[in-house]
Amino acid sequence: MSITDPVILMDPYPRPLDLILSPVDRERLERLGRVIWHEGSPAPDALIEAHLPHAIAIIGQTAMPQERLDRAPHLRMIANVESNFLPNINYEECHRRTIYVISTGPVFAPPVAEMALGMALAAARRIVDADAAIRRGDESLYGEHDNYDSFLLSGKTIGLLGCGNLGRALLPLMRPFSDDILVYDPWIHPSVLRGMGVKPVDLDGLFSWSNVLFILAATTTENQGQIGAHHFASMAKGSVVVLISRAGVVDFDALLDAAAAGHIRAAIDVYPTEPIPADHRVRRTPNTVLSAHRAGNIPEIWTGMGEMVVDDMELIMRGLPPQRCQRALLETVARLRSKPIS
Repeated sequence: MSITDPVILMDPYPRPLDLILSPVDRERLERLGRVIWHEGSPAPDALIEAHLPHAIAIIGQTAMPQERLDRAPHLRMIANVESNFLPNINYEECHRRTIYVISTGPVFAPPVAEMALGMALAAARRIVDADAAIRRGDESLYGEHDNYDSFLLSGKTIGLLGCGNLGRALLPLMRPFSDDILVYDPWIHPSVLRGMGVKPVDLDGLFSWSNVLFILAATTTENQGQIGAHHFASMAKGSVVVLISRAGVVDFDALLDAAAAGHIRAAIDVYPTEPIPADHRVRRTPNTVLSAHRAGNIPEIWTGMGEMVVDDMELIMRGLPPQRCQRALLETVARLRSKPIS
């Protein structure tokens, strides 16, 4: 079915257009259809409804239930630039109609992976504590006396809980440190993991054998609050846990309890409630390295979101599948429990 007035609806809130689209990518996008630009707030229902009959693509977090999809006969693509898959889309209907639902999630994997490595090093070598001691004028110990509980990442057993976009970006950063890399990811076949040069293990084994463990999993219906006190208790004393993907997979109080007791060191970039409440105990918990959900969102990657979306739209309009963004897979997307960013 052909269309004479193809429309691309831009509804990227809370992403600013200038942040995600370079001038070059704006021009590329405008060559693919008539762009309806809207930003600063979610697109109003009247605007969306007016353009559904001619829409070939929606770029943003727009709700697309069955009734809206029925009024969008030419729709080919929905691109979430928050980098989530939200429960506001009828994914089954999109799958049935070959409407590609994609996310810019992969653009964040490299910066988050680098931050994860940095936070692991900071925890293992007590970098933040040492900096604070000097600023207080309290660096009373030097050399071996101040490093009694520091350790190298080199030669240690590294664990990854989850091996999606982020895990795959982290692996090449970890290989110079260790050949002993364990992965637990129930959504990836063990043969695929072995082909990546890692050892698939079960969840309990991941915690009991890892000296440095990265929690990289998205929150799903199966794993909400799955990681609890017995997992942290099974780790060797002084092990490092880096929580840098989604806080919903852990019992957060159990993580803080293990750090407060001195059993583990926790490096944390994500929290159950954000912004972090002023009186939250995490601010007072020892043996922690804290960062306020800042691992991925750096200027160098911002326009990469728009570039990926336009690249994939060019492919889709040629009758090819998207290759740069992450695709919503019907078998797994319903299990995700993503929350919109504020």
